[in-house]
Amino acid sequence: MRFSVTTICRRIALLLFFLLGFSQAYAQQPTPMGQYIRLSPEDKNRGLNGPQTNFYFATDTSTNYRNAGYFGQKLRPYLAGNSEALEFLNDYRRQKSLHLAERLVFVGSVALYGQQVLAGDERQYFNNTQKVAAGVAVFSLIANVLISRNTNTHLLRAVETHNGMLPAARHGALWQRYRPTTVGMSATATGQPLLALSWQLH
Repeated sequence: MRFSVTTICRRIALLLFFLLGFSQAYAQQPTPMGQYIRLSPEDKNRGLNGPQTNFYFATDTSTNYRNAGYFGQKLRPYLAGNSEALEFLNDYRRQKSLHLAERLVFVGSVALYGQQVLAGDERQYFNNTQKVAAGVAVFSLIANVLISRNTNTHLLRAVETHNGMLPAARHGALWQRYRPTTVGMSATATGQPLLALSWQLH
């Protein structure tokens, strides 16, 4: 059976459209190796020196944002198997532990200072114990700035690393990079139909 050039071109065009559509649909499917993690809009824009409140996240199969926990512990099951992402999450847990310890030290030093005000018969505001408590409080505040500076970036990197290692993410990135910018039909000088693909160079 012989086919005309027009029929062959049409079949090739249909096959290419099918393959392009299939590859795009495949890139959007969740993979068994893990689920894509979305941080809430407020949380994904946190950077250096950001607030130390809990992160909220959702997966590609959920629309409800859930609390990740003070130490990000509720994210850990989703990062299982990705040692690099878990390492960033461990760094986040360490920084949050230091932040919690710093807050306890600060509150304790302020309480000690206040207790010393009423410790004697007369109110005292700058005895030796209060000097130490004030010094510890100031040191604690400085430590808080240093501890909090990069804390949020560790969790952000954990999520980015996890999402970047998903096969669908890599496939989708490859598709976004190499997919044609325009797809259409053209004709030769003799009137034969041609499939026209064009790419924009960056």
